[in-house]
Amino acid sequence: MRILVAEDEDVLSRVLKEKLEKANHEVLLVADGDAVLPEAKRSKPDVIVLDLLLPKKIGFEVLEALKGDDELKAIPVIVVSNLGEESDKKRAFALGAVDYYVKSEHPINEIVENVKRVLLKAK
Repeated sequence: MRILVAEDEDVLSRVLKEKLEKANHEVLLVADGDAVLPEAKRSKPDVIVLDLLLPKKIGFEVLEALKGDDELKAIPVIVVSNLGEESDKKRAFALGAVDYYVKSEHPINEIVENVKRVLLKAK
């Protein structure tokens, strides 16, 4: 299964990539919001892991664009962000996110396991 990770924190994106590749998934990385839609259209990922605080275009705008695109709207999006306010979570879910993790509150292994669960549902 193919996973697109949109994350500008290099360490986190590398750790996610490493752990998900060990589980035999193909992982594609982008580091800014402008790159998400073109890469998603090109690679057709099964799941997108999306940070909200990205350079060039914030994750909320990216999520809205993904869900507004007939070709991409069915792809599950898991938000992984430093934004922990309830209003941010509600906004992400309203825009179509299937799950939301605050980076400081969830260990990386928990996030990876949830990505795997979402992938199983997407099959």
